[in-house]
Amino acid sequence: MRIRRRASRDDDKIELQMTPMIDIVFQMLIFFIMTFKIVSQEGDFNIKMPLAANTGMSVDPSVPPMKLRLTADSEGELTGIQLNDITFGHQFDKLHLHIISIVGGDQPDDSFRASAEIEIDADYQLRYEYVIAAITAVTGYRTPENEIVKLIEKIRFSPPKSPPD
Repeated sequence: MRIRRRASRDDDKIELQMTPMIDIVFQMLIFFIMTFKIVSQEGDFNIKMPLAANTGMSVDPSVPPMKLRLTADSEGELTGIQLNDITFGHQFDKLHLHIISIVGGDQPDDSFRASAEIEIDADYQLRYEYVIAAITAVTGYRTPENEIVKLIEKIRFSPPKSPPD
């Protein structure tokens, strides 16, 4: 059997048509822009980050200062939760129940809640998920009727400390 070979020609060049490709790219861009849906924020935390210098903020004397201390081991795992002088071990739900008892149970005291402020002091190496769990424990919860009950809305973070050696 004999195989035929075609003579090669230099004029058989294949060119890419750029105009249709650019048209497709713009159509895809318009499609993604038009179908993009903005999702509402998951949580609205009223968090105050520490300033560079102490501003001498006045504190309402009727509201006791609350300082939440989160300690961690060298791996970043939570080793302890302490609110002022009360220790909660590793249990954020106990912290949550204690905050509910301070604020006023299912009927939170709005005047106390408006002036209540908590300062979170976390170890440098503490994993982020534990800080978020602490914020969740002190800010509020949902009732079985799916209503939001706010507890403490003002959250501050203590100035960061240097990493351990």
